[in-house]
Amino acid sequence: MTPLPAAMQLAERTGLPDDIAYLRAAYPAPQWRAHRNYGDLTAFWLQVHASLRSEAQRVAQTTRAFREGGGRIGREAFQRTFVPGFNHFLQHLTAHHGIEDQAYFPKFRALDPRMSAAFDVLESDHRMIHASLEATLDDARALLGALGEPGDPRAALDRYADTSERLFALLGQHLADEEEIVIPAMLEHGERSVS
Repeated sequence: MTPLPAAMQLAERTGLPDDIAYLRAAYPAPQWRAHRNYGDLTAFWLQVHASLRSEAQRVAQTTRAFREGGGRIGREAFQRTFVPGFNHFLQHLTAHHGIEDQAYFPKFRALDPRMSAAFDVLESDHRMIHASLEATLDDARALLGALGEPGDPRAALDRYADTSERLFALLGQHLADEEEIVIPAMLEHGERSVS
């Protein structure tokens, strides 16, 4: 696969150009649910994205509450909330991207050759998100290790918070951009074409 131009890299962009999201104008987001081809798969896709956003937000809120201190949440309460929430988010995100890469994205590519550039972008996003996820996981492990030792875990907490904020920002942009490609494509071609 040809490397993407710098401006199209997930960490650099703030949206997609019209030539990549070429169905966006024909299917504006406020009209998606009213379209005759909006069905269970489309609704499920959006629900999964909403779930990922919500899970990331909960993990970030737990981290922020612990980081800001003031007795809002202590070490043990943080660990009890953070570990299962973070693990669930990681598993959900990894499974979702796996299904997209292995099943759905190839089907979309086969529908219309114009979609290839869009799915090159989304697959590049997945690689960047995975690398960011690995870095975040490493910093989460370091944080949990620091919490198990005497002393101030502030340095490990700050590193994890910075790395996870980057991951969540990348994911937020990716989900928004993916929706502008995938949902209009399902409305255009019908869900049965990719299910």
